[in-house]
Amino acid sequence: MQMFSLSHYITLVILVVGIVAAISFRWPQRRGAPYWPTSMKKTRKMLAMAEIKQDELVYDLGCGDGRIIVAAARRFGARAVGVEIEPFRFIWCQLLITVLGLRKRVRVVRRDLFSEDLRDADVVFCYLLQRTNDRLEHKLVRELRPGARIVSNTFHFPTLSYTRIDVESDICSYHTGERSKRSFG
Repeated sequence: MQMFSLSHYITLVILVVGIVAAISFRWPQRRGAPYWPTSMKKTRKMLAMAEIKQDELVYDLGCGDGRIIVAAARRFGARAVGVEIEPFRFIWCQLLITVLGLRKRVRVVRRDLFSEDLRDADVVFCYLLQRTNDRLEHKLVRELRPGARIVSNTFHFPTLSYTRIDVESDICSYHTGERSKRSFG
C-alpha cells in the first residue's frame, strides 16, 4: 500500500485552495460585480462628491478591500458599513478595520447587497456593473429617504437625476427623490 508523500499533500492543498479562490473571485461577478479596486485618487473624488458630514451613515455596496469605508470613517468621522459577499475580501476588511482601530465606527457584513436594509443610509457608494445598477436603482429609490446621496463609479443609474458629474473620472452623484429621464448609454 503506497502512502501519499508530504509533497502530494502540499500539492493537493494548493490545488484545493486555488479552486476555492477561483470560485470565490468569480462568484461576486455573477452577484454584482467583479473585484476591481478604485484608485485612491478616484476614491478621494468620490468621497468629496458625497459631501459626507460627521456621524453620517455611509454604505459601500461591494466594499472590496474596504478603502471607501475606512476613508469615510477616518477623514470625515462617518459611521460606515461595507457590504461584501466574497469571503476573502470580507475577512480582509475585518482584519483591516481591527488593525486600524475602527471597530466603533466601521463594520463589514458578508451578504448580498440586495438583502441589505439601506433605510438608515445617508450616503451609498457603488462600483458595480451596469446590469447590477439597473436592478439596484429600484431598491435605492424604495429604501433611501429623500435627500440621501448615492455616488456611483463608472456605471450609472438610468432614471436618477445626477446632482454632480465628473466626466473625466466617470463618477456621478445623485440625491434620492430626484427623478429624470436622463440616460447614460
